[in-house]
Amino acid sequence: MTDEEGEFDDKEYLFYQTPPGMRFDEAESEGLSEKEYALETLERYSGSKASDFQSNLLLTNFPHYVEKFAEKTGSEIFEGAMFKVCHWKEKRISMIDFKIGSPAAALVVDLCSFLPTNAALLLGMCGGLRRRYKVGDYLIPVAGIRDEGTSDYYFPGEVPALSNFLVIRSIIETLESQKIPHHIGITFTTNKRFWEFNETFKTRLKATRAQAIEMECATLFMASYARKFSLGALLLISDLPLNRTGIKTKKMSKHVFENFMEMHINAGIDIILHAEMLLRHRAKGIYNRERYDKK
Repeated sequence: MTDEEGEFDDKEYLFYQTPPGMRFDEAESEGLSEKEYALETLERYSGSKASDFQSNLLLTNFPHYVEKFAEKTGSEIFEGAMFKVCHWKEKRISMIDFKIGSPAAALVVDLCSFLPTNAALLLGMCGGLRRRYKVGDYLIPVAGIRDEGTSDYYFPGEVPALSNFLVIRSIIETLESQKIPHHIGITFTTNKRFWEFNETFKTRLKATRAQAIEMECATLFMASYARKFSLGALLLISDLPLNRTGIKTKKMSKHVFENFMEMHINAGIDIILHAEMLLRHRAKGIYNRERYDKK
């Protein structure tokens, strides 16, 4: 819709979109705030009330993880139009499977940033890019290379995608206290799947000297930085894709879930609860620390 000079008329357009039988001023008065819209969308996509989400959040790309978490905690699973979630109220932890890819990663942060969350941790998988790495090892990404595109909607390209410092500290302290071996490095986040036979892509990947490759971390780090949402990641190395015999097959994927999933979840629970403890002791490096400073 335009006025006589060809300018777009927002109000006329909104009136055109108003449902039959409702005046424009009535529709306008019922407009949702960004927070209300985010929480309604979260409820629609998760099949769970926003009020049921707990203060510690575990993110994952795999419905198997939510199912194992529910089995372990004796909690109910909810599933909506996109997400699968489970809430462990006794320990104040929710787990949400947001599916795969950077657009989904951006969406889950945008929605969950309106919850009263202490900290969030991604329990994801990655391809290891070093010969010494083994399937089943953990990698802690301190940063992500922004090759996915979605993070460009949050910040210019020169802004680095960094994991939250307090969550990194919680991961390292937890793994070291339990003497769990781990690697620390940079991950290459891409939107391209089925790249393992693309030699041009592999040459560029090697040139970055990244330690791992996956599809969400840089987006999660950038979106969480923009939204002041404290988030880090513990990645399970599920394959060694630069080695043709290390590419993840159907058989290897089954092996990873059967042998490493439960340990990954257990580590995630310990890490997120340790992060909560650090926050209660007024540790620096988390966005909502002021909530505890007032106590």
